[in-house]
Amino acid sequence: MRPRFLFAILLSIPAWVSSCFNANKVVSSSSSTDATPKLMSSATSFHNLSATTLDGQTVSMDQYKGKKIIVLNVASRCGYTPQYADWQAFYEKNKEDVVVLGFPCNQFMGQEPGSANDIQEFCQKNYGVTFQMFEKVDVKGDNQSPVYKWLTDPSQNGWNSDVPSWNFCKYLIDENGKLTHFFASGVTPESAEFKKVMD
Repeated sequence: MRPRFLFAILLSIPAWVSSCFNANKVVSSSSSTDATPKLMSSATSFHNLSATTLDGQTVSMDQYKGKKIIVLNVASRCGYTPQYADWQAFYEKNKEDVVVLGFPCNQFMGQEPGSANDIQEFCQKNYGVTFQMFEKVDVKGDNQSPVYKWLTDPSQNGWNSDVPSWNFCKYLIDENGKLTHFFASGVTPESAEFKKVMD
């Protein structure tokens, strides 16, 4: 058991190091080399998707038409976990125009091991989270959720292939359901890179 655990840790070190060095990475549809006119014209809308909340309800993304959408992959035991407070404050200040959607994920060094109830209780007790939280998903790999498949597949979103490299990566979708930006883990609502896009 111990060698297997050590092996798993060693395998995850390159991803962790990469996420640290690219923590403030920003990619936009206008700067992407993958954004061809053909891909952009064949892109489907984020509003066609749906997902299941922590309490088991199905939410259709078309209810967010007319608002910008921030999608986060979140975890409770990560160095970036305090960002819950940042995104909650951002949501409270901007909820007339922007929604924040949290998707717990346990794929990065097992930093989100809890049940749906554990996650909900943690978020509300420690950070007062009121933005919509969804059930735990895979954000990459064979069992990737449909939401993250759309976010990371240029044939669906029109340009982006960046998958989350760590917890708290962000995707920005515009009011019409088009993906416009990818932000790495280190970007917060107060980051210059994010403010520039939102202004």
